[in-house]
Amino acid sequence: MSIFVPKSKKPGATARTKSKKGSAKPSLLKDKRLPKLVGATFVLIGIFVLVSGVSYLFTWKIDQDKILNNPFSALGEGDLILANWLGRLGAVVGNGLIYWGFGFTSLVLPVLLIGLGLRQMVGATLTTWYTRAGKSVLAMVYCSMLFSFIFSSANFPWGGAFGDSTTDWLSKFMGNIGVALALLFVLAITFIIQFNPSFAWKGEFLAMPDIKVPSWKLSWSELGLDFFKKKKETVTDPESASETGDEGEEDEDEILQPGFLTKFMKENDVQNPRLDSLRDIDDLEALELEMTDLSTDYIAPDKIKPTLEIEGLSNAADIADSFSEAHIPPTFSGVQDKVFLMDQENDEHSEPYDPTLDLSSYIPPELELLLEYPDEKIQIDRAEVEANKDQIIETLLNYKIEITKIRATIGPTVTLYEIIPKPGIRISKIKNLEDDIALSLSALGIRIIAPIPGKGTIGIEVPNKRKQIVSLKEVLASDKFITGKMDLPIALGKTISNEVFVADLAKMPHLLIAGATGQGKSVGINTVLMSLLYRKHPSQLKLVLIDPKKVELFPYAKLANHFLAFLPDQKEPIVTETKKVIYTLNSLCIEMDDRYDLLKKAHSRNLKEYNEKFVNRQLNPLKGHRFMPFIVLVIDEFADLIMTAGKEVEMPIARLAQLARAVGIHLIIATQRPSVNIITGVIKANFPARLAYKVASKVDSRTILDMGGAEQLIGQGDMLLSIGSNMIRLQCAFVDTPEVESVINHISDQQGYAEPYYLPEFVGDDEKIQGSDGMTYADLDDMFEDAARLVIQNQHGSTSMIQRRLKLGYNRAGRIMDQLESVGIVGPAEGSKPRDVLLYTETDLDGLIQRIRTKN
Repeated sequence: MSIFVPKSKKPGATARTKSKKGSAKPSLLKDKRLPKLVGATFVLIGIFVLVSGVSYLFTWKIDQDKILNNPFSALGEGDLILANWLGRLGAVVGNGLIYWGFGFTSLVLPVLLIGLGLRQMVGATLTTWYTRAGKSVLAMVYCSMLFSFIFSSANFPWGGAFGDSTTDWLSKFMGNIGVALALLFVLAITFIIQFNPSFAWKGEFLAMPDIKVPSWKLSWSELGLDFFKKKKETVTDPESASETGDEGEEDEDEILQPGFLTKFMKENDVQNPRLDSLRDIDDLEALELEMTDLSTDYIAPDKIKPTLEIEGLSNAADIADSFSEAHIPPTFSGVQDKVFLMDQENDEHSEPYDPTLDLSSYIPPELELLLEYPDEKIQIDRAEVEANKDQIIETLLNYKIEITKIRATIGPTVTLYEIIPKPGIRISKIKNLEDDIALSLSALGIRIIAPIPGKGTIGIEVPNKRKQIVSLKEVLASDKFITGKMDLPIALGKTISNEVFVADLAKMPHLLIAGATGQGKSVGINTVLMSLLYRKHPSQLKLVLIDPKKVELFPYAKLANHFLAFLPDQKEPIVTETKKVIYTLNSLCIEMDDRYDLLKKAHSRNLKEYNEKFVNRQLNPLKGHRFMPFIVLVIDEFADLIMTAGKEVEMPIARLAQLARAVGIHLIIATQRPSVNIITGVIKANFPARLAYKVASKVDSRTILDMGGAEQLIGQGDMLLSIGSNMIRLQCAFVDTPEVESVINHISDQQGYAEPYYLPEFVGDDEKIQGSDGMTYADLDDMFEDAARLVIQNQHGSTSMIQRRLKLGYNRAGRIMDQLESVGIVGPAEGSKPRDVLLYTETDLDGLIQRIRTKN
């Protein structure tokens, strides 16, 4: 998906401006009745024009002399009577449509208008209508010229004014024979491009004396009349097919694309006669089967059609499941024929499925919503670079270290000085001088890379006195981000050589972020999220956001119906409570298992292969298959979750980190404390991509990066990215809170899905009926149901409220509260705090009470 950069927006629009701007929009444009009104208008106009044109075919001789010279004046003559079925207006419209238009074929235009109106009224997509309308208009233009050329001496305007004038000019230009050849040539080219006929040569035409003419065979699918997916199949010998196995079958499968240019450029291979005998399927006859016959297995002898036996398949359901793998469209009979047809889509679905059509009006955010900063264009002082070079050389000479070459690479935050020492000098000797070089340069802190991998030099990174701000707008406008072929591109910032750095989260596949407070960790999370929002459609990406601090990610709550995924019973789309975090993580594990089951059924190894099959309509939605978006889980303040929940959080995260990559679930975990009890070995082993901002000590740097260096960063977005064995120093792209809110408001103001993307429901142990004390329904207090409804309605579980509202004694209210806890309506007591209410609706309560009655 490309980035749109409209020029109408002004950067830095405030929230007040956007609210005024949003209120000024006319409410009529958002009314769902508007498309139906427009569609009804199109249908009415189309019917009127169509009837006028049809009437003109029968009344043109009578009306033509009255309206031909001055048609519009006839509308104002009150005494003029015309023969057209729709009066004077119909006569003028019919004359303009047929006589001055494209002749008889002009009737295509009102038919197309009626079709457009009907689609608007029922809310159907216009993708197929555009294709058919374009082809119909081209056919109308061609037929207008053809009819004018054939019926040039007729009185009736078969080709209209357009056809007459065009063929007259062509006749003068190339003669009548040339016009005929040109029309035949266009007809032949159109027929080949549209229908792609196959020519099966039964012998060499030039081989004498046995001259054999080509046989022309067209199947229903090649004529465009099939209701199934267009494929190009090849049949191999059964013995060789059994030897090659599935890999051979995958190599032979070739999907024909719907574009006519692709069909035109596709080479027509010689047809296999065995294949012709197998795929002569009369699809139109098969579609006439009645659904009532599904209840019987009887097949009349005269209705039996040739069948294809596939080894290992024993019933109709298996045959329908294997349709995408068999490469040869099988023919079935009786009940199997109808089961097979139920698994197919109609002719409109022969094109690839586009998941973005469900939200086709979605407009990606514009780059103008982001700001540019004046500090972006700061130029590094050349004198500063030369002074640092001289100081480094002098400091090394003081310790009797001579160098042969030094080169500087200026970055936005630091400058890299690469040196090559003279032979015989130990690298460890230079590394030990890190503090001395920092002292001589009066720098905040330097980092020595000895040696730089792949270069054979020693690097000394020195902070610049004047730092350059890397804006997110500049990074997102780069060619690397716009044109890069990545599934989940994240624009992190710029490298030390001032190059934009864009990584693919899908290949990382998970990202671990650590850094002390105030070093840019929150900005980095916003940068990652903004990158994903700019490149992905809501149908392609879902975000699960966990924010224990409750203040970092709350602006994204507006995207609930666009990009967010959460539990069905969750009140807020951003997960903030520890209990809900545990449920969400376990729900993602259920989603992961469900996705693996679908991949297994589809014989796909990863989400990308699965979605490609679904888009190409090789998977049947009636069997549970669906288009699956990427899911990115973002957890802020991971250390707080580990301290409060421990193993309950660690175990599902470990499962997701180990298994979720192949099914498109990726994790981004951020923490302030990268200690070993927070980032455990189980989690760390599955996070090869780690991002470190400035940390407090070398121990923390080694915990996150397995090496030192993060403690020497200068802060303010300066970071180290470790991907495998590569270590890259970056300056994080900066995006401010008003920019984030502008982008979120741009998305949330647009129409979203009817409901959010719900994760599978997970029921925790504290929500299940306890029943450990053997309590029966008869043991419950008479006021138990009233108290339970009171607690659920107020979502407040306290004994004093039950006592006050139901006018009970304290002891009885306490017993009722214990009963509510025993059956799982409220949680355990937490000192003087109200108890957590574990049910949210009275419907859940009714189901719980019914289960208690049934159980006892």
